[in-house]
Amino acid sequence: MKYVLVLAGLSLVSLMASAQTQLPYDKYFREAGVTGSFSLYNLNEKKYYTTNTSEFRKATSPASTFKIPNTFIALEEQAVRDENEVLKWDGTQRMVPAWNEDNDLKMAYRNSTVWFYQELARHIGEDKYRSYLKKLDYGNQDISGGLTKFWLGTSLKISPEEQLKFLQKIHTQSLPFSEQTYRIGKEIMIEERTPAYTLRAKTGWAEVDSSDIGWYVGYVESKGNVYFFATRIYKPLDQKMDSFGPKRKTITRQILQDLNIL
Repeated sequence: MKYVLVLAGLSLVSLMASAQTQLPYDKYFREAGVTGSFSLYNLNEKKYYTTNTSEFRKATSPASTFKIPNTFIALEEQAVRDENEVLKWDGTQRMVPAWNEDNDLKMAYRNSTVWFYQELARHIGEDKYRSYLKKLDYGNQDISGGLTKFWLGTSLKISPEEQLKFLQKIHTQSLPFSEQTYRIGKEIMIEERTPAYTLRAKTGWAEVDSSDIGWYVGYVESKGNVYFFATRIYKPLDQKMDSFGPKRKTITRQILQDLNIL
């Protein structure tokens, strides 16, 4: 299958007649000083698009983007009662100030509070994770990296294509979760809601081998359509870049705006 993107200002539909046109979106990665890719699934068209076909099926750690399935699994297994149940901070000082306080599920998702989800993992257990990852068909389904670490740069791996397919199942509610789990989970995922669109998303960041890997995945409900996206960027570990984290969203939003989705 051939994967393509559209020129700035053109609709996705118009691309069908101009697939040979030079694609512009690599420039956003170059300008940001990173490598990587942006991939998209257009629900109405039932078509995939990507800036880099060799990246599309390359699997790496999901890092904190795994908090999407983890949130749904935790709710379904009642590892946490609902989005408002608070888990007490253990008093250990961690690198992100927002992690150094009590968190509920909403806060933990928004702030990527690692200890909160590690505590949920202890309640869920390895057997449940193996079962869910198989039913969800999530990445390589490998939890051998450890109950509280398998998604944090170790054994679990997922590609942009697999991220997009998983997000479609969340949107269509075709996974083995209850209506209540979907209601709470999808509400927690909302990053931005305007009269024109609703954006659900999650970031992720892992140090793997010699690279920092940054993810930004989610979907936009806009103009009678749904657009699923997965952005992944890289930089060498020894390269100093204070803005690496924000670049995940900046690049994604630039492209989504060029596509007239945002």
